Amino acid sequence: MFLRIMKKGILILGVLLVTLSCSEYQKLLKSEETAPKYTAAEELYNEGKEEDSNKKLRKALRLLEQVEPEFRGKPQGERLVFLLADTYYQLGDYFNAPFQFERFLQLYPNSQKAEEASYKSAASYFYRSPRYDLDQTDTRKAIEELQVYLNKYPEGEFQEEANTMATELRIKLEKKAYEIAKQYHHTEYYKAAIASFNNFIANYPGSPFREAAYYYRFDSAYKLAINSFEVLMEARLKEAQEFYKSYNKYYPEGEYVPQLEESSLEIDNRLQNF
Repeated sequence: MFLRIMKKGILILGVLLVTLSCSEYQKLLKSEETAPKYTAAEELYNEGKEEDSNKKLRKALRLLEQVEPEFRGKPQGERLVFLLADTYYQLGDYFNAPFQFERFLQLYPNSQKAEEASYKSAASYFYRSPRYDLDQTDTRKAIEELQVYLNKYPEGEFQEEANTMATELRIKLEKKAYEIAKQYHHTEYYKAAIASFNNFIANYPGSPFREAAYYYRFDSAYKLAINSFEVLMEARLKEAQEFYKSYNKYYPEGEYVPQLEESSLEIDNRLQNF
């Protein structure tokens, strides 16, 4: 019985403390005094980061949005502008975060936090980058911003993370270009497929999709040739055979060698008739 009363008392005390805390926070929001808001905002920001608490970060954000304009041009202004930007970033608001970090860099280009702001601004675009099959405007912007960071801070604190992000984004762009070309192949638009694979091979020399691109370029040319009118077939068979040689030059033991050799034999047999 005593333990039950104790537990109930602790629960009631906890509820009262939370209620009081919320009440104090609401009073602070309505207050005209900026100093207590500054102090509370910084405490909530630090606690929110440490505890990974979005609730505390959101509370910090509301206070920061109120007090930041009041401290512009003052010594605390630099700290507040960075905290505001980083709170957006910690909350995963990757649309507001880069805007705020860019504003911070414009206002305080020589700040000790400039490198971190530059990285997190670029990283925000990285996190905004969509699936490869969607519009890649944010992906290209992220690569551009990450490269700006890497050029400015080649030995920077976040150099490894920035390089990893940039590589992942480039592969995403490569995959999109490759899948577009492959779709042309699969839907039997072989001329478009050949042109797309030619562009892909020229534009992405180190791509993990490069071998497959060489194969599907050959296969597109081969299928285009054997389904052509006779007047066009010889030239197209010869073009396909050149694509076979290109694949074989770079990938003599490649994944697609058996399929290519079978098709190449048929090309040779057909060319003997001309």
